Amino acid sequence: MNLINTLYHSTLHFVICYVLLQTFSLQAQPPQFAEYSKKVTEAKALSKQKKYKAAAKTYSAAFAFLGGKAELNERYNAACVWALAKNNDSAFFHLFRLAEVGKWDSYNHLIKDTDLNNLHKDKRWEQLCNKVKENNLLATAEREKYENKPLKALLESVLETDQKYRNMSDSIERTFGSESKEYKDLWAIQHILDSVNVVIVLSIIDKYGWLGNETVGGLGNMSLFFVIQHADISIQEKYLPIMKQAVKDNKADASNLAMLEDRILIRNNKKQIYGSQVTKNEMGEFVVLPIEDEKNVDKRRMEVGLPPLFQYLQHYGIDYKLPNE
Repeated sequence: MNLINTLYHSTLHFVICYVLLQTFSLQAQPPQFAEYSKKVTEAKALSKQKKYKAAAKTYSAAFAFLGGKAELNERYNAACVWALAKNNDSAFFHLFRLAEVGKWDSYNHLIKDTDLNNLHKDKRWEQLCNKVKENNLLATAEREKYENKPLKALLESVLETDQKYRNMSDSIERTFGSESKEYKDLWAIQHILDSVNVVIVLSIIDKYGWLGNETVGGLGNMSLFFVIQHADISIQEKYLPIMKQAVKDNKADASNLAMLEDRILIRNNKKQIYGSQVTKNEMGEFVVLPIEDEKNVDKRRMEVGLPPLFQYLQHYGIDYKLPNE
């Protein structure tokens, strides 16, 4: 129990960057969205190769497929590569659009991001910083009017312990193997923490309902989802209707609900709907589990705010293509 107490009262060691707020609503048709996503993937690859000007132009080509619209994080990435390419005008265009239209408020990230160092001597930099700082102060004040700070802190601590050893598992498996004592001990600790977390989260949901970002913050809200997602199927099925209602009430994310629905279907030996669930085959390679009406999976994913399936599965090293019509 000392280990659990220590973990629950430790400082957060990671930040989950889940907020994918959009500057505009992405209501493009699937073909345009697929082309947008392909170009974004290409731009990211060029950026990693330090071909910043080519990456910036590729981002512009991606946004053109959606009539100039873009996801907030991709518009920010575009601003960064334009800055690295020493094109201040284009960098500021995207940054001011984020700040003025998207109400982007990540002030600390803005001033610490070395990709934007080239912009610091430009007279527009101070104006941009002031606008983002203003957004941040307004957003913070709005959140604090409704926040339940004790519950927020508790759920953030729960989220840390839900993710900490899961995030370490791949590295431990690669180093020692899935049958090693180290790997099994890691998951033994994680299962103990999971059992504690589920008691905490269920008691909160049973008493208060599904709490939104305005009450417990983005990380606290995410904690509710992760703990349910990692719980027994009986718990998942019991709280699925509650999460569905939370999505309707804008207190939970539709993309998270989609992943929970997929997991429940797979656990009931049925085909998943959104393609979020993967497993390892006999050779230890990740493979996606069976999908209902697979040729239309990207249309369903777009409806709940998920990226195209090929892009999602790249994180697992899966080279995926949609089946032919």
